[in-house]
Amino acid sequence: VQLQASGGGLVQAGDSLRLSCAASGHTINRYNMGWFRQAPGKERDFVCAIRWSGSRTCPADSVEGRFAISRDNAKNTIYLQMNSLKPEDTAVYYCAADGRRQVTITSARSYDYWGQGTLVTVSS
Repeated sequence: VQLQASGGGLVQAGDSLRLSCAASGHTINRYNMGWFRQAPGKERDFVCAIRWSGSRTCPADSVEGRFAISRDNAKNTIYLQMNSLKPEDTAVYYCAADGRRQVTITSARSYDYWGQGTLVTVSS
């Protein structure tokens, strides 16, 4: 599976962005999919995930209520809608795919395939 993330950019605090992650090489309708982010000098953190069944989670206090993950299996694509962006959301955002349908979807170790990342910069 190849993943191509897009949609990042430079925005102001309070703005919205929608990231996309297009998959190729295999259909992802049976894959758990996730978004992670990595800020400069920090570790890669979990953001949101959606299981192949459609159940989703964005549990982090930092994004709950502002971010939402969705998938369009017909387009072999997942999305991350980000609203009310804050400067601390600045990071490279990565999408990831888990073909083994792991129980744990919040750990990077559960994912086998990664996109190249798309940079989101939020100015204050």
